Amino acid sequence: MSADMSSERGPQWRMPAETAPHERTLMCWPARPQIWHNRLRQAQSDYAEIARVIAGFEPVTMIARPEHAELAADLCGSTVEVVALPIDDSWVRDSGPIYVLDGSGGRRVAGFTFNSWGGKFLPCGDDAALKAAWCALWTEPLEPVDMVLEGGAISVDGQGTLITTQQCLMHPNRNPTMVRAQMEALIGEALGASTCVWLPYGLALDDDTDGHVDNVAAFARPGLVVMQGCNDEDEDDHHRMEQNRRWLTGTSDAVGDAVEVLTIPVLPFVEVNQERLAVPYLNYYVCNAGVVVPVCGHEADADMLDLIASAYPERAVVAVPGETLALGGGGPHCITQQIPAI
Repeated sequence: MSADMSSERGPQWRMPAETAPHERTLMCWPARPQIWHNRLRQAQSDYAEIARVIAGFEPVTMIARPEHAELAADLCGSTVEVVALPIDDSWVRDSGPIYVLDGSGGRRVAGFTFNSWGGKFLPCGDDAALKAAWCALWTEPLEPVDMVLEGGAISVDGQGTLITTQQCLMHPNRNPTMVRAQMEALIGEALGASTCVWLPYGLALDDDTDGHVDNVAAFARPGLVVMQGCNDEDEDDHHRMEQNRRWLTGTSDAVGDAVEVLTIPVLPFVEVNQERLAVPYLNYYVCNAGVVVPVCGHEADADMLDLIASAYPERAVVAVPGETLALGGGGPHCITQQIPAI
């Protein structure tokens, strides 16, 4: 279930939990029209709406291609900063910077390699270079990590525990020459993770990312993980999500405590452009004093929002449109990346 990756000295650098204070949120403007089909304008509108919602809680910087920067600024409004940089796609959780802190006022970016989810969407050269471009613009140090890893593939508690999925991280299109122990060692050194929990599955329909964990599990606090369930026994995800829940429940975290699980039992599905899509509530984003949750008009939306709110009692839970983001391949968590406060 989990592996102890502690070293004799202990890690100096550690990725803080998403619930830790943020300096700002980073986003990327829709840049690859073909993934949105006939809904590019709706995607732009939804990105802008989500950016404005987050800007009510903390500063937001939107990266846009130079030719898209003016449109992005117009749609996002004055509360969102727009920065022009070359990008291929709009999933900054995966292509953008993953920050770590040293506990003494130091901050740097863990420079994992980005290969566009196993080379699925090409070209990807600008996205592969985005961490370096961002660090150069913001004069942030970048520490290269010789491993392919997307931010959506991990969730951390800020105390040394990391959750991922075997379906994604062990996929041969990421790091085919590495065994699990090698991945754990690199993750442990780069992110300060001393305990890694490998869930079996992502979502059944998550072909784009090969099963990212941010669709199925997220730390609400150390010791408590919110997990996506599926109460429809006819869905493949019913079995998959139940296996994940059983795998995680009671597993020891980095400080030796048993992990508790809060299950979101409903997994909505929609049909867009003759494509059946899951819209997991779990692909939410936690910002300063807020939680931004995707919805798609399901009858259970209000109840599931209340359930998520119970895990974040001091934050406001805000519903945002999730259907078009799902068509593109993600949700609010996929289009955001937190920059932790020092």
